[in-house]
Amino acid sequence: MKKEKEIVMSGIRPTGFLHLGNYFGAIQNYVKMQEDYECYFMVADLHSLTTHPDTKELKANVHRVLAENIACGLDPEKVALYCQSHLYQTAELYLYLNMLAYKGELEKTPTFKDKVRQHPDNINAGLLTYPVLMAADILIHRAKYVPVGKDQEQHLEITRTYANRFNHRYEEVFPEPFAFNFNNELVKVPSLDGSGKMSKSENQMATIFLADEDDAIRKKIMKAKTDSGPTLNNSLKPDYIENLFLLMKLVSSSETVKLFEDKFDNCTIRYGDMKKQLAEDMVQFISPIRKRVNDILNDEAYLQKVMKQGAEKAIASAEATMQKVRNAMGLNYF
Repeated sequence: MKKEKEIVMSGIRPTGFLHLGNYFGAIQNYVKMQEDYECYFMVADLHSLTTHPDTKELKANVHRVLAENIACGLDPEKVALYCQSHLYQTAELYLYLNMLAYKGELEKTPTFKDKVRQHPDNINAGLLTYPVLMAADILIHRAKYVPVGKDQEQHLEITRTYANRFNHRYEEVFPEPFAFNFNNELVKVPSLDGSGKMSKSENQMATIFLADEDDAIRKKIMKAKTDSGPTLNNSLKPDYIENLFLLMKLVSSSETVKLFEDKFDNCTIRYGDMKKQLAEDMVQFISPIRKRVNDILNDEAYLQKVMKQGAEKAIASAEATMQKVRNAMGLNYF
């Protein structure tokens, strides 16, 4: 008898362009997971409405997220790649879970406090109940694993709380979901200005996007922070120099990395040469992805097919869960 695959679920907000940090921090791992797990990867278009209520560009943003994920290696034949808004069952489960969510605990969520600071004129109920919708997204597939960063682990803890509350109040329907453990495979890609990690919304010149043209990549890398170089053999690297080497390890050959490591250790390194090499290796890495993204974006019929196929897989999973939920709650009147 064929063993059932364990279920993985994750969501991607359609705001901004994907960047190098998204690729190495998340998508690369998604591509590995699709071989061994039953994967549901969702474009979180409803979540984006809490902070981006203007929907004029939403369709184009959704298409871009789909295209970028497929270009990076996600296979729509192997995973359910779908839009959150196409899964009406999520809205139903979100409603039921809201009855188990308390105002006080939602107001204490750090992400809610952050969003209130960032969007003081748009403190809507969707922002407050964001963790409830996130819980519904995960529980609708009865997912066992959720690949999340450290900043999202509290939302996962909240999801476990709602799962347990529902199971306790009604009957056992939901498994407790846990963070997917990548061991040492989680990569935090540093920004080019030496402050923190790459981000969609912070300093655009310090972030390398998968959509960047070759010359833009070269320009950004040549502006990366450096200094006059080490004066003692085998010195410790300052953070911003360590960052350059980390980026090089992601896209350059091991021989290239060793060459510049040796030059640093014996104080002969010229950062201009290193940045030129890094820029060319980065161009070689990103250029094929960008071309593939653009090819996919120009084929709307293909994107429609992907969304429809992904929705059908996701709806089958979601409806099976909701039948259990309605039965457990006694909402089966027919």
